[in-house]
Amino acid sequence: GHKTARQFQDDLPQAVGVGHTNRRTMPLAGVARNPWFFWDGRRDSLWAQALTPLENPLEQAGNRAAFAHYIKKRFGERYERIFGPLPDLSTVPANASPLGTDAEKAAWNAMSAGQQDDVNRVYANIGKALAAFERSIEPEQTRFDRFAIDLATGAKPQGDAVFSPEEILGLKLFIGKANCVTCHNGPRFTDNAFHNTGVPPVDGLPPDRGRVDAVAQVEADPFNCLGKFRDGDESACRELRFMVKDGPQIMRAYKTPSLRGAASRPPYMHAGQFTTLDEVVAHYSKAPLSVEGVSEVHPLDLSDRERAALVAFLKTLSD
Repeated sequence: GHKTARQFQDDLPQAVGVGHTNRRTMPLAGVARNPWFFWDGRRDSLWAQALTPLENPLEQAGNRAAFAHYIKKRFGERYERIFGPLPDLSTVPANASPLGTDAEKAAWNAMSAGQQDDVNRVYANIGKALAAFERSIEPEQTRFDRFAIDLATGAKPQGDAVFSPEEILGLKLFIGKANCVTCHNGPRFTDNAFHNTGVPPVDGLPPDRGRVDAVAQVEADPFNCLGKFRDGDESACRELRFMVKDGPQIMRAYKTPSLRGAASRPPYMHAGQFTTLDEVVAHYSKAPLSVEGVSEVHPLDLSDRERAALVAFLKTLSD
């Protein structure tokens, strides 16, 4: 789940809904700036992502026909003020979805193409309403921001904007020897791309190949940027049209997460493999080989002092 007081994440190694998923819940602050969604990028817009948990049997286990009926009954007037007239749902089954139980799929397949289109449009607009709220969630200013603003304006850092010698060393390592900034760059400390960094799988979870399996999923999504429910025209769909579709570099590759607030939200990595930032930094220092595909990370052989300094710097992105 997305707890409001916990950066809209749940502190769990893998998310839990109706069932137990195989991935870590991502925080929502600044999420609207992502070009890809989920750890593997299997959705290409915030509103398309917002729909997926609603029907996932391990998360909310709902179905789009039931959601459409619920919107009409509970929020009909407000919906129509924003999106225009609701369709006639009087002959639409109470429960139906192309992704649900056998009964829900049978009910969906018995519907006319027009009925399916009507339900899909209401469902898409549910996602757009959720995304409109999510766009309002922004990261809070941190010690690093105050430090950076003072440096950029030529002011002498004051108060908690003053970095300790250890934090300064950590920053120098972050942009220098440790090469963190290669992937963790920009205002959100992410390149929004997918990388294999040799993170080990978790025993007991189903096999997870990351980005390589998400390519077909995002292409097949009827709610993707090239689909009929998009806003705007195809010129906005460059990410989808020109994405890397194959190659060894996307095997077990996962999205670079933002480091803003990271120190306050363990555990880390796509399935919560590491419980502390110290473990994360130690992993990158050793750079083990990937179980599948090729890790992009090379051993850094950082000293104890250097690893501690990197962790100290990372904490300034949360305080």
